[in-house]
Amino acid sequence: MPKIFTATDIQQFDKEVQKDYFDRHTPVIDCPSEVNENERFPVRIFLGSQYAHPDDGDHFIGKVQLWNRETLLAEATIFPGAMGNQPGHVEVVFTIIPKVSMNLTAMSYCTKHGLWQSLPKEVKVNHPDQQCSKS
Repeated sequence: MPKIFTATDIQQFDKEVQKDYFDRHTPVIDCPSEVNENERFPVRIFLGSQYAHPDDGDHFIGKVQLWNRETLLAEATIFPGAMGNQPGHVEVVFTIIPKVSMNLTAMSYCTKHGLWQSLPKEVKVNHPDQQCSKS
């Protein structure tokens, strides 16, 4: 089993020393915290708010995944050269149609530095039929 890196794995001192390393690898989930059942909503996953990741033939972000607990919801495969062989900020957007509340996490795979996991993101799903029955 490969090591999965998270931002909580390192001490605060090390975070400052290696913040570029963690920034360019750790996925971040950007989506609403509350959505309606059966209504599409975007889940944006990005890597690197300050530091760009390389896009070389042997060193690039090869996959970005979106998970709801233990269920894989979506996956994007990224090939070397997708960012013009220039360092850049990887970003993908998945469209989700929710049925129940979710605990989302994202995973990214760097071909040189392994698997990286986001912090979890809770998404509450409102059920419109249940709201009507409360009235």
